Amino acid sequence: MERLELFKDQARELKLHGLIGGIEPLLETAQKTKISYLEYSLSMLDKEAKYRSACEQVKRMKSAKLPLQHDLDEYNPSFINGISIQQLRQLRELLWLDQHFNLMLTGPSGTGKTYIAAGLCYDALKNGYRALFRSIDQIVHVIRMKSVTAIAAAEYKRLLKAQLLVIDDIMMFPLEKEIAVGLFQLINQMFERSSFIITTNKNPKEWAQLLNDESLAAALLDRLLYHCEVIKLTGKSYRLENRKTIFNHTKS
Repeated sequence: MERLELFKDQARELKLHGLIGGIEPLLETAQKTKISYLEYSLSMLDKEAKYRSACEQVKRMKSAKLPLQHDLDEYNPSFINGISIQQLRQLRELLWLDQHFNLMLTGPSGTGKTYIAAGLCYDALKNGYRALFRSIDQIVHVIRMKSVTAIAAAEYKRLLKAQLLVIDDIMMFPLEKEIAVGLFQLINQMFERSSFIITTNKNPKEWAQLLNDESLAAALLDRLLYHCEVIKLTGKSYRLENRKTIFNHTKS
């Protein structure tokens, strides 16, 4: 027992946290199966690697800030909104992400843009990608405050390191010139080394009006629409069609 406690102390010192609570099962298995020293060493390394991978996954999920509805396994396949189940299945394979392709989901409010974007972000996270989900409000706040507060500066660096960045409801409201330029700079720095999923209910002509700058709007769209699949969603509101109820569906 003294040697076991010494092992745990040394593991704690070396920050091998996966082995601190997992060494006993490994010892028990080694004694029963009489594996070689090399096999035992490999099993310890595998235990630590899996522990660290799980911890990183938790961190990525927390940093992503996904909305409540983000699991496409729960998406209603009977909902017709301009994207087929086959197309959605293909998007979920994430081949476009490896190719640094962008997606732009357009259409009226409630047609599932945010749900699909969040769902693909969630799929990316589960597959080990650094993926973030942010509303345009959150992006604007970071751009405005990144030179003022350490928290905003750290968040800006986090955005730049993302392999996938979802920007939800872009161009929902007019952007002042300084913020619009900051948004362009962010996207330009990530251009061709990261992927974006953009959701918007505005067409490109309206972007120029909201930015009050046709040249800036053109430059922004040029970065986003290069290597981009534009998906136009239509139909009734997904939220209204799939809304929850507090009442049981029983006849009185």
